[in-house]
Amino acid sequence: MKSNFSLETFFENKVVAITGGGGIICSTLCEAYGKSGAFVCILERNAERAHELEQELLNKGYKVKAYVCDVLDEENIKEVHAQINKDFGKVNILVNGAGGNNPVATTDKEYASKDDLNSEYKSFFELDRKGIEFVFNLNFLGTLLVTKELCKDMVENGGSVLNISSMNAFTPLTKIPAYSAAKASVSNFTEWLAVHFSKLNIRVNAIAPGFFVTAQNKSLLFNPDGTPSARAKKIINSTPMERFGEIDELIGASLFLTNDKLASFITGVILPIDGGFNSYSGV
Repeated sequence: MKSNFSLETFFENKVVAITGGGGIICSTLCEAYGKSGAFVCILERNAERAHELEQELLNKGYKVKAYVCDVLDEENIKEVHAQINKDFGKVNILVNGAGGNNPVATTDKEYASKDDLNSEYKSFFELDRKGIEFVFNLNFLGTLLVTKELCKDMVENGGSVLNISSMNAFTPLTKIPAYSAAKASVSNFTEWLAVHFSKLNIRVNAIAPGFFVTAQNKSLLFNPDGTPSARAKKIINSTPMERFGEIDELIGASLFLTNDKLASFITGVILPIDGGFNSYSGV
């Protein structure tokens, strides 16, 4: 029996909005949804990057449009939403990918010591409040605010939300308290929203990437000469598959979880994509 399945029509004529669309992970997802037949709305704060990606994907024949969007600016989100509705119609799928960490919310050492109060390095006690607020708000509040606005389009006919959580939500990593707490909040919010939206046929799930090399974590994982840092070696030793993930390895789970035919009874799931990191006890 011949199958009618085709990746090129996986999301035919679906309107997919992706925040943080210019980043390494989400630009890959933008292309994947474009290749699958969707109308892709690239929501990105960096205007230059947004329009650069738009042109790149248009040149490949995909249906895309870039929107300059700050996920912490409610008025801007509303304006972008109205423009999307004008350009493509109602949003069917929302991918909340805007996020990241910041060095000002990161400690220099993994463990506290008695020297921390009189140190030249950045200890927990010297973490900057504004930096912590920026990281937490970008990851959690940015997810909530965009969802609150764009999911209005899904109330009548249902839809799908995909949040991007992290391994930090399962087990907090050393040095990055604000990012870990924010991603734990994203996971909790995913489960809460899945229940809240369950009677409206709006499914809400998340992926939790393990360790993938991105622009934001490259300096933590590699020394200036390109060799793996001590932190990178610890990560590899704790990952049963003994490697970092490739960004393309996030595509399958993302498309699956947001497809209403293949994942129609799946909601409230946070799916690790981590090479076994979350399952490994270390012994």
